[in-house]
Amino acid sequence: MSGEKNLAALLKSMKPKHNIGEFVFCKTTHLEQINLSQIIMTFKEEESTTIIAKKEVADQLNLDYSYIASWITLTVHSSLEAVGLTAAFSNALAKNGISCNVVAAYYHDHIFVDTKDTKKAMEILNKFSE
Repeated sequence: MSGEKNLAALLKSMKPKHNIGEFVFCKTTHLEQINLSQIIMTFKEEESTTIIAKKEVADQLNLDYSYIASWITLTVHSSLEAVGLTAAFSNALAKNGISCNVVAAYYHDHIFVDTKDTKKAMEILNKFSE
């Protein structure tokens, strides 16, 4: 099943969901020493591997981080070929002074915002469906 490509339909039905917890971005050059079942996401970059994990997991693994985020999932099944979705919600968040880090996965888009901005980000994202 392919995801939705129509921007108007995506925005109307994105239904953001706040995933409870605190999440952090870390880096490692020793991924083989980490139990991947504890990790939300990995991405191999030239310098190291970026990891997104629950804060308590990063603390247990003694991984450094500086940004504590909330994780919001857009529950609509968006196509990886959809045009404009990321621009629309990131622009709306930016207009309200909210930084966002976006991960596009196979089924959904995932947005990480500073924990202090969670409530406001959810309000902004939910306005798209009105």
